[in-house]
Amino acid sequence: MGDMANSSIEFYPKRREAPQAGGFGCTLAELRSLMELRGAEALQRVQEAYGDVGGLCRRLKTSPTEGLADNANDLEKRRQIYGENFIPPKQPKTFLQLVWEALQDVTLIILEVAAIVSLGLSFYAPPGEESEAKKQDGAAAMEMQPLKSAEGGETEERERKRASVPKKEKSVLQGKLTKLAVQIGKAGLVMSAITVIILVLYFVIETFVVDGRVWQAECTPVYVQYFVKFFIIGVTVLVVAVPEGLPLAVTISLAYSVKKMMKDNNLVRHLDACETMGNATAICSDKTGTLTTNRMTVVQSYLGDTHHKEVPGPSTLVPKVLDLLVHAIAINSAYTTKILPPEKDGALPRQVGNKTECALLGFVLDLRRDCQPVREQIPEDKLYKVYTFNSVRKSMSTVVRLPDGGFRLFSKGASEILLKKCTHILNSSGELRGFRPRDRDEMVKKVIEPMACDGLRTICVAYRDFPAGQEPNWDNEQEVVGELTCIAIVGIEDPVRPEVPEAIRKCQRAGITVRMVTGDNINTARAIAAKCGIIQPGDDFLCLEGKEFNRRIRNEKGEIEQERLDKVWPKLRVLARSSPTDKHTLVKGIIDSTTGEQRQVVAVTGDGTNDGPALKKADVGFAMGIAGTDVAKEASDIILTDDNFTSIVKAVMWGRNVYDSISKFLQFQLTVNVVAVIVAFTGACITQDSPLKAVQMLWVNLIMDTFASLALATEPPTEALLLRKPYGRDKPLISRTMMKNILGHAVYQLTTIFTLLFVGELFFDIDSGRNAPLHAPPSEHYTIIFNTFVMMQLFNEINARKIHGERNVFDGIFGNPIFCTIVLGTFGIQIVIVQFGGKPFSCSPLSTEQWLWCLFVGVGELVWGQVIATIPTSQLKCLKEAGHGPGKDEVADEELAEGDEEIDHAERELRRGQILWFRGLNRIQTQIRVVKAFRSSLYEGLEKPESKTSIHNFMATPEFLGNDFTHNIPLIDDTDVDENEERPRGPPPPSPNRNNNATGGGVHLSAGARATATAPGPGSPLHSLETSL
Repeated sequence: MGDMANSSIEFYPKRREAPQAGGFGCTLAELRSLMELRGAEALQRVQEAYGDVGGLCRRLKTSPTEGLADNANDLEKRRQIYGENFIPPKQPKTFLQLVWEALQDVTLIILEVAAIVSLGLSFYAPPGEESEAKKQDGAAAMEMQPLKSAEGGETEERERKRASVPKKEKSVLQGKLTKLAVQIGKAGLVMSAITVIILVLYFVIETFVVDGRVWQAECTPVYVQYFVKFFIIGVTVLVVAVPEGLPLAVTISLAYSVKKMMKDNNLVRHLDACETMGNATAICSDKTGTLTTNRMTVVQSYLGDTHHKEVPGPSTLVPKVLDLLVHAIAINSAYTTKILPPEKDGALPRQVGNKTECALLGFVLDLRRDCQPVREQIPEDKLYKVYTFNSVRKSMSTVVRLPDGGFRLFSKGASEILLKKCTHILNSSGELRGFRPRDRDEMVKKVIEPMACDGLRTICVAYRDFPAGQEPNWDNEQEVVGELTCIAIVGIEDPVRPEVPEAIRKCQRAGITVRMVTGDNINTARAIAAKCGIIQPGDDFLCLEGKEFNRRIRNEKGEIEQERLDKVWPKLRVLARSSPTDKHTLVKGIIDSTTGEQRQVVAVTGDGTNDGPALKKADVGFAMGIAGTDVAKEASDIILTDDNFTSIVKAVMWGRNVYDSISKFLQFQLTVNVVAVIVAFTGACITQDSPLKAVQMLWVNLIMDTFASLALATEPPTEALLLRKPYGRDKPLISRTMMKNILGHAVYQLTTIFTLLFVGELFFDIDSGRNAPLHAPPSEHYTIIFNTFVMMQLFNEINARKIHGERNVFDGIFGNPIFCTIVLGTFGIQIVIVQFGGKPFSCSPLSTEQWLWCLFVGVGELVWGQVIATIPTSQLKCLKEAGHGPGKDEVADEELAEGDEEIDHAERELRRGQILWFRGLNRIQTQIRVVKAFRSSLYEGLEKPESKTSIHNFMATPEFLGNDFTHNIPLIDDTDVDENEERPRGPPPPSPNRNNNATGGGVHLSAGARATATAPGPGSPLHSLETSL
């Protein structure tokens, strides 16, 4: 049946189906329709059409216990009829499609129109005249286009909007940049239009009104040349005003950061996740492997009525108890889990497989016993029945046949859960004694809670014997795994990583709230949180279990209310006994909340398949590179290659560095924009010509776009970035300090440029360049203005390295060789352009004295920067911030649209691999049945192929147990929220025994199963997941 899984849920196009389905008694369409049903409806359909499950299996020529026969021809025939168990990859977009999408940006459209018009006008040549200057201008405008279109890249693609497909909300920086770029672009368009209108009106009034001339036909070519010149000046103003370098700066900064982050164990899958992480205000972290080492060891135990604080000596234990314990651990663990010798002398033994089971196997070795002889005596194919671990059972059980014909069941699992099923316990002499509810309560208080308060995970190991001749109904798991005899309680320690407490202190100092979301016992979780520094004595915080969390946030109807959630999450620091659904609910609630001063930006870690929804919903999803499933990795934005929380802190530092790098670039570029636009506008209106020619503007544009992007966007991060609070979603991109710097330096540059423009010829004793004829040769006057302007930009680029009012702008400058190279390289190219550029660059060579004056004025930028830093920003109330994030109304609208189509959009975004594993609460029950029926085939293609040998890794999914329900909310049933447990690794090899899970964890469409599935159960609603192994 495994081959039919994907076909039944329509991963593949429908095939033409023969009536008899190629010799099988069930067609693909019938299986599809069967999968649409659930519960009693599915049972009724099976009974009507096939009689029972056995009848369905006979039609499909398979066995519920043996599986499919190992026949290549038969398997190929099934593939032809029912389809392959393979999810086809989405066809990638072509290069031309990416280019076309990039060209949809508003900024680029403006430049495209300007370039096309300018190019068209450049071909116009009046009779008998050559308009070389005009051609140069047109060519210059056109030259910009390839540069800009190449800038689009991935950032531009993500910014475009489609009317038909709701998109996930833009990242924080993207939203601010888009809004700012459009505002500046519109302002530049208005300025360029006003420039053209004023120039045309000035020319018409002066020529035809003041001078009294008459438009003559023979003069038309000359007039047209003037109008073309005015238009080119307007295009120049527009090109200078439009911040087309922003996408390039963002892309360069992100690409540079991604490369460097890889060295810090952060594999970035989506570029925008870098800068989003810099704005993170909250981190919801797993415990196992992220905050802890994920190297588990048994440090305490309760054996024979004695609580051992250390591993007991073998001589202190009764041989019967020791033998039972060794067999229970050796047999009732995945046979792929092993303890191997260390690779190097002095190193610790290697743990291979499930870490909890490794701890138990290590406990056996500490007792100076070996599990291998037991496993050799009872190999895996002789195991009679296995109830594999999952997040609902919270236990694992294995049945073996005894020599006398009876059966023995070994079970291990969360102590609170398994002790409820124990009716006896082994005493100090190895004999059975009764274990009543009050005995259990006493053990919880005296053994389990003290262990949990020490940060230990408690596991109960138990067994049960079944007499010969009375084989129970193995499908009735509740009855089989009951009346157990407790052998031992062990306390497993997963030490906190030594570097984690300091990393969490850095986060807290940086204004980031760290929350632990785990499936562990509340006491264990609280103890680990205290060791990590997540909670501290005297703080006002909440530590809740999943059940209590759901009780607080849901109304009487079982619906989540944002108001209730807003009362819980601000103080919540530990969420224990949580399910993947609880994790998703918490993340969504924090992101959607609008109660605080600023909206939250949430990062989440996850490793299980069911963490997919939370990873997708989070602003930044971190998947575990070592312990994470493929589904979790595909749904994430960043993969932690070392599963270490410290790497998340490094991601925060790089993210903040990206944000600051973009701010530095903006501060520099907007200063150039303001000055260039005002100079071009004022100069054109007064002198009917721009002091800065189009080709010169192109060079200035190159400096402030490409080169400045490389120089300012590659600044390395420093620890000082973690000493400030996160900016959040609503913080403006351009702060008042930055606005002070922009306007302050603009004043200095404009004063210098206008002084040189109107009295420069007197100071340098040269000819004036104002009011020059149409095709006059380049003048020294305007060359000095151009050279001084570039020198001021070069030295202001050094000022732009600091955006928070720091005085030492040279701090760390030599730590960025790219910056130094670009500044010196730009200076060298400027010398070549001025001295040898000639007419193409409208430059006349300058003398040494003139060069020194230009340099002197440029260095004055550094001095002026110190003057500006002296002025307190708080006194400048008139300054406004710019580049705010989207307003709350906009966000609400976007989130509403996203919520309506969240699932469908995720499927469309299959290229990101963000596969959602649920379709809303009203369809969870259907999905549980589908997962049960096709668990092995659906996951076989998604999980790693190495571990297909152990039957224990084939996960079965039981029915929800009515007596454990506390809320009427169905859950996704899979691996626990943060525990790297026995995940499905594929079906077991064919075997004549009955130990596969088809009978224990398959689709139990029987009367008993129907009663279990449909019985309301008292108080029924939601089963909150509890501790996993």
